[in-house]
Amino acid sequence: MTTDITKDAVEKALYMVEKGEPQYKILGCLTDAAETIAGPGSAASILVLDKDGLLRNAYSPQLPYDYLTAIDGLKPNPHLGTCASAAATGTPVITPDFKSDDKWAELRHLPLALGYIGAWSMPIKTTAGKVLGTFGTYYREQHEPSEEEIDAVQQLADTAAMVLE
Repeated sequence: MTTDITKDAVEKALYMVEKGEPQYKILGCLTDAAETIAGPGSAASILVLDKDGLLRNAYSPQLPYDYLTAIDGLKPNPHLGTCASAAATGTPVITPDFKSDDKWAELRHLPLALGYIGAWSMPIKTTAGKVLGTFGTYYREQHEPSEEEIDAVQQLADTAAMVLE
């Protein structure tokens, strides 16, 4: 099922690119697929690096404005959260439980206040390996993504890279 959801989302996103749809709509198609794969109560988020190298919201439909404002402008840092860490290292970062991960010491109050327990983030990279942003998923229970989920979000992130380039 995950493979079908991913394949359909990638095909739809590429069709939308071909038709000249706005970037936010295409990214919305990709985050919708990630949330379907992750299951009920999850939230997907795409952050992009701006010209100054800071993470900015590109599309995060399930996360409230106050949360997005609080994390706006984070600098990539391997010791901070999942998205900032993934952007800094260029590798996926998994945090099954915010309370037990030191990378979340400064920020854990933010997702916990929304009922999220953990998250993971996949870097969005060009084919040359340059990090453009991150594709994060938040969960309301402790969760480690399966290999199938990681592969699916990798494909969604690769498609997001094509949209963002």
